Amino acid sequence: MTDPMTLAIATAMAGKAVEIAGEPAKEAIGAMVRKVREKFRGRAAEEALVIAAETDPDSTNRLGALQGALQRVMGEDPAFAGELRALWNQAQVSAAAHGDGVVNVFHGQAEKSIQLRDVHGGLTIN
Repeated sequence: MTDPMTLAIATAMAGKAVEIAGEPAKEAIGAMVRKVREKFRGRAAEEALVIAAETDPDSTNRLGALQGALQRVMGEDPAFAGELRALWNQAQVSAAAHGDGVVNVFHGQAEKSIQLRDVHGGLTIN
């Protein structure tokens, strides 16, 4: 299963633009990338994956390998993973809609979740 957070970080680390609305969200992604680069510093295998992804940012294999390394390191260090998740939540909350756009943020687990915009007329949910 693809984790949107680690994919966004890996994509940004490879030098590709990450589509997130709003300057605060972009700042949070930048902070996440810096934190991961710091964590990977001195770890030859992870540094090699970053360089490979930067060399060919359109390679899904290289991006996937970098994302996998990030997920593994997060699994090894729960405190580091928690810091990244906190920054990710900040990016999600900071996302801003422009024009007629909508940003829905949902955290947690639910059996059912409904998010709406512009309901005109009646609404019945059973």
